[in-house]
Formats: sequence, structure tokens, C-alpha cells
Amino acid sequence: MKTLIIGYGSPIRGDDAIGPLVADHFARCELPPGVSALSRHILTAELVADLAAQERVIFVDAAIDAAPGEVRCQRLTPNGDTLSSMAHFLNPQELLAWCAALYGRVPESFLISAGGASFDYANYQLSPLAQQAFTQMVAQVQQLFIADGDGLNETAF
Repeated sequence: MKTLIIGYGSPIRGDDAIGPLVADHFARCELPPGVSALSRHILTAELVADLAAQERVIFVDAAIDAAPGEVRCQRLTPNGDTLSSMAHFLNPQELLAWCAALYGRVPESFLISAGGASFDYANYQLSPLAQQAFTQMVAQVQQLFIADGDGLNETAF
């Protein structure tokens, strides 16, 4: 299944770097054909065409509305109510809405997020709770593949 893992967040804001770090982890792994990983500071309109070319997209991010270290996985659907001018940055559901509006299709999409404990200035440095959440997030991404039988080898991660 053609899949894109997108980790996003600020690498200089402590636990907000967890999304890019998870994506970087997978980018270093030997992934099956059709699976790739991107690390981004913010989600921008340029990603819409990439999303339209996928069967599945897994977004990975830090959350400010979750307890520190809490990992959540939720299925996403487009939200047209959030459509903006596509300026500066977008959220995952808005990207999906633009994907539907411009390309007439939306990939199966998930958001894996983890509550951060510290968003102070720190270059790719996670708090101990975020470090634990990092491991859980990697496992959650793997679980999405294993559940569908996409053949990701757990030992490769």
C-alpha cells in the first residue's frame, strides 16, 4: 500500500520535535516499496499533491491537549470547514480537504500524537516522557502496517 509518514513540529521547541524525530527514524529504516517518510516543520499546501498520490497517510505530531506522554491514534477525515487561503501552515484535516477539493480523492489517514511535557527551546531534545512516547509512537505506526499485512518487519525498526 502506497503510504506516506509525515512527522511535523518545531525541532527547536523541545517535545514538539517528536513528530519529525519519528519520521526521521522511519526515513532511516529499510521500508517496503511504496512507503516513505517526510519530516516537516509545518504542514504546507505543497504537500497536497503528495497526499493525493498516496493510499494511506500517517501524520505524527506532538499534542498540547493531551497529558504528557499520552499517545493517541485517530482516523482523520477531511474537514472543509477549516479551508483557508492555504497560507503559512495547515492542519492535517485541512490538507485532506484540499486533497479532496483539488484531486477528488483522499487517502486513508491517521494522526498519531503524543502529549508533550516541555515546549521550551531545545534542539531535538525530548523530555523523558516524550522519549517514552516516541517508542510508543513508532510502535503505533508499525501496528498500522502490521494490521493491514503490509509486511513491515518489526525487527527492521
